[in-house]
Amino acid sequence: MSKLKGNLLYGQSGGPTSVINASAYGVITEALKNSDLIEEVYCMQHGIQGALNEDFFAMSIQDKEQIEFLKHTPGSAFGSVRYKIVDFKEDETDYIRLLYIFRKYNIRYFLYNGGNDSMDTCYKIAEYMKHVDYDIRVIGVPKTIDNDLPYTDHTPGFGSAAKYVANTMQEVAYDMLAYPKGKVTIVEIMGRHAGWLTAAASLANLSGFGPDLIYLPEVPFSIEKFKSDVRRVYGASHQCLVAVSEGLVNEEGILIGSSSGLKDAFGHFQLGGVSSKLSNILNSEMRISSRTIELGTTQRAASHLQSKVDVEEAIEVGRRAVQLALKGEHGLMVTINRIKGDEYKVKYGKHPLSEIANVERNIPESMINEDGNGVTQEFIDYALPLIEGHHVPPFKAGMQQFARFKK
Repeated sequence: MSKLKGNLLYGQSGGPTSVINASAYGVITEALKNSDLIEEVYCMQHGIQGALNEDFFAMSIQDKEQIEFLKHTPGSAFGSVRYKIVDFKEDETDYIRLLYIFRKYNIRYFLYNGGNDSMDTCYKIAEYMKHVDYDIRVIGVPKTIDNDLPYTDHTPGFGSAAKYVANTMQEVAYDMLAYPKGKVTIVEIMGRHAGWLTAAASLANLSGFGPDLIYLPEVPFSIEKFKSDVRRVYGASHQCLVAVSEGLVNEEGILIGSSSGLKDAFGHFQLGGVSSKLSNILNSEMRISSRTIELGTTQRAASHLQSKVDVEEAIEVGRRAVQLALKGEHGLMVTINRIKGDEYKVKYGKHPLSEIANVERNIPESMINEDGNGVTQEFIDYALPLIEGHHVPPFKAGMQQFARFKK
């Protein structure tokens, strides 16, 4: 492919993380360094919806200090979205609009930062632009705290969320020791179909203060076994700390805690309520006092506990995405590949979006214990390097400093 000269359009999609803006930093700074080919860097407000609405931030007019703050800023600095575009063979409306916008702004590089559904959007756009012979490079930038993208060892966002979950579980466990007779505490953690983040609660046990029981969506959940497990642990110590995934399903595949019955644009049930349901069972059927904690969005927004490894890798996948695009690559996602050895090292690669879109990677059986209520050493060895180091945020008057951009 010949070298292209034009503008770059970047967007964020799906659930935010504490390091997605670090990837934005990687994209923006790398693109601005290549001004011979990339004349302007535009960031969509609210992902693909911003492209359809012609709603952009131009990076050339922003303060450099604000761009630097991106490395420490949680959430989505440019706004996220859950907007599903259908296959262009069914309805071409959105694609015709995008093509008009791309031509109007001379967009020749399109980078989309997100998880499974976002890679689906990225793939569809890549295919359509190829279909209409519009010369553009489309690259996916991975992120998700769920850690469930395939063909990559892990995803930016997971390490920092795992660090937050593990440290929070440690704090809760230590707090429970304050009284001679405690309760069963059930902590609900994000994870729709994959339990990577819930499994990260196990890392707290390395300090001696962590969960007694962990339940993942990869293992069909049995109420009776749960009651038996709690009875055993609580009977021995009058304390029991439980980590549960919001996406737990029973033996029939029915969600334990889909409280609202509502779905998002991609057909996913809005989850929540697992911990409350299980607490009610313990209180009413077993007469055991219990309480619940839903970590909610705090587990993906805790920029004060960013993993240094996670931030550095988030920046790098952004940089690599720009480099791939400038080399003429199209329809790919950046991947992180772990190099086997005693010391943690990675190399960066690429994989076709066609094989990544809408595919979820679950925790392998070898990382789950035989009883289905905890993890094995294999998971500990896998996850521990990802939470290493502390990326210290900038503070002013005791408060973190986040990026602000002007239209």
